[in-house]
Amino acid sequence: MKVVQINTVPHLSTGSVMSKNHQRYCAEGYESWCMWGRGRAANNAQEYKFATKLGVYCDVLLTRIDGRCGFHSKAATRRLLAKLDEIKPDVVHLHNIHGYYVNIESLFNWLACHDCEVRWTLHDCWPFTGHCTYFDAVACNDWKTGCSQGCCQINDYPKGGTQTAVVENYQRKKQLFTQLPPEKLSFICPSEWLAGVLKESFFAAYDVVVEHNSINTEIFKPTPNDLATQLGLEGKFIVLGVANIWTKEKGFDDFIRLRSVLDDSFALVMVGLTKQQIRALPKGILGVAKTESPSMLAQYYSAAQVFFNPTYQDNYPTVNLEAEACGTPVVCYNVGGCRETIQLEESCVVDSFDRAVQVIKKRATTQMYIQAEKGSVLAHG
Repeated sequence: MKVVQINTVPHLSTGSVMSKNHQRYCAEGYESWCMWGRGRAANNAQEYKFATKLGVYCDVLLTRIDGRCGFHSKAATRRLLAKLDEIKPDVVHLHNIHGYYVNIESLFNWLACHDCEVRWTLHDCWPFTGHCTYFDAVACNDWKTGCSQGCCQINDYPKGGTQTAVVENYQRKKQLFTQLPPEKLSFICPSEWLAGVLKESFFAAYDVVVEHNSINTEIFKPTPNDLATQLGLEGKFIVLGVANIWTKEKGFDDFIRLRSVLDDSFALVMVGLTKQQIRALPKGILGVAKTESPSMLAQYYSAAQVFFNPTYQDNYPTVNLEAEACGTPVVCYNVGGCRETIQLEESCVVDSFDRAVQVIKKRATTQMYIQAEKGSVLAHG
């Protein structure tokens, strides 16, 4: 059996899922390939990067002009399809097929004409909307009926286009994707939430299974360290936030707002910021650039007393899993699949910023009481 996986990148959370699948496929005796459009070059014959940097830039520019995300990158897709013709896969396993690197029209027409099973791991909602990757933050349900009521996220990723383009994208996606019958195409979702949403879309007739993303607990585990001392935060109640990209939808504004409602006994640390974001931070928030070291990230989780994830839209955030695996309780909003990531009794899913603040303050008060009790016991032998 030959299986080919296709994703935007070979790294980040989606690339990590692809890599883990590759290892599993190989262990099960498959001939396995990983293919992507952006990121590092291939390291071996089982990897293939088919897009170019220039091609990606051209795709971005064209999408900004016409809003037709997924309908450019024809040259890159011809290279991909030539490789598929060479391999003749029994299974094509898709991941993210947006991101300025592949032409979905050419790809799905090829899939429709070839005798292969198609598995599709969804990492967001883009495949069944006319534009956006998520719609929770704006409480939009127009994706259920055709995205015809006016998209309020045209200026968000993938930025560009008009309302006419949004409607056309929706209609063309539906036509392209559903040309594959349910016996040929099936879905994998990392969360029960996304699986439920999928069943309300034009993919309702297709099979879907839930496979939660996992993390490396050999790395993400309680990791004693002196990071708090190194950062000058010793004795403070550390509230940590981590994101691959900090945006309004990821709760950037809420984390900044947190500084104004907590006193100086709290230390706020944000990991994953750009240099520009770090320079613009208000006094009292420590900004840290994105770290490529999982072990370093485990130290940040372990040094914190609480992990605050104020995201307004997410599928199955692995940062919550990482924090809990390091022994740090999580406070997050009840959106997407966030609730499904919570295991620790001390963690809490809340419905508002104010409630999050209450929980964080209570955690601090409880910790101060515990430390005082320990001090009393030690003082009296």
